[in-house]
Amino acid sequence: MHVVIMGCGRVGAALAITLIGRDHSVAVIDRDPAAFRRLGTDFPGQTVEGMGFDRDTLRRAGVTQAGALAAVSSGDNSNILTARVARETFGVANVVARIYDPRRAVIYERLGIPTVASVAWTTDQVLRRLLPLGASEQWRDPSGGFVLAEVHLNPQWVGRRVGELAETAGARIALLSRFGQGLLPDRDTIVQENDLVYALFPAGAAADVAAAFDRGPGGEDADAPSREDGR
Repeated sequence: MHVVIMGCGRVGAALAITLIGRDHSVAVIDRDPAAFRRLGTDFPGQTVEGMGFDRDTLRRAGVTQAGALAAVSSGDNSNILTARVARETFGVANVVARIYDPRRAVIYERLGIPTVASVAWTTDQVLRRLLPLGASEQWRDPSGGFVLAEVHLNPQWVGRRVGELAETAGARIALLSRFGQGLLPDRDTIVQENDLVYALFPAGAAADVAAAFDRGPGGEDADAPSREDGR
């Protein structure tokens, strides 16, 4: 997958190097060409000088072929504007914006732009939103027997009831995060696009539960060609 990263600070450089190591193609945008030194002299990806929210700059970075974009510069406004242009103008499927002000983060989540506030920022968290696969453990009970995890859903689950999802995966859906707000679902709650889903299940069942969520309601693979975006 091609990934565009706006901002070549410590986080941006770490993301770029990590993604290259996972065999993704990467283009890094920064208005300061000296920032690219953080990538090292042997960085095989593309570097693009310019402003991340500029459409021509994004095109030079290959945004029209990108499956994901991370806006991780030092400015909230630049990050959210870049993320919105990528999502709304170029149709990039997975976007995430670094936001320093947690109050703004909630607003932008309601616009459908996943954000991570600076106080909670880690490279792993942004990778989770760019490459949302498997189950990411958030909590484990003192006995170690049960796990609460954020789980990736096949898009085919959108529009289905939580009860059907829980029965198929063999897990309890404990929480949905929708537009930045927590929601305690019941069996008839409908899964919506961009919902973050948190499930509770036995610790030893993590791999099986993650696989069940990644399949569609009829057992369809997440990468099946019937998906509209073809990725």
